[in-house]
Amino acid sequence: MQKKLTITLDEQVYEGLCRVIGQQYLSQFIERLVRPHVIETDLEFGYRQMALDEAHEFEALEWAEATIGDVCDETQ
Repeated sequence: MQKKLTITLDEQVYEGLCRVIGQQYLSQFIERLVRPHVIETDLEFGYRQMALDEAHEFEALEWAEATIGDVCDETQ
């Protein structure tokens, strides 16, 4: 269910949003910006889901193996 919200913005900010985002997309834009700050996510569940993607895990392992030498080569 959606709720209607009235907010007050500086006129220049509003005009900039309309120009860059488009007036018809303001709600979606603002919701995407705000959502991560107010909705808790289950990181453990997300990591479990990512681990089930074998192709992604293989790619991540290849990347980690390829970059481990970068750390070893750093001067102390």
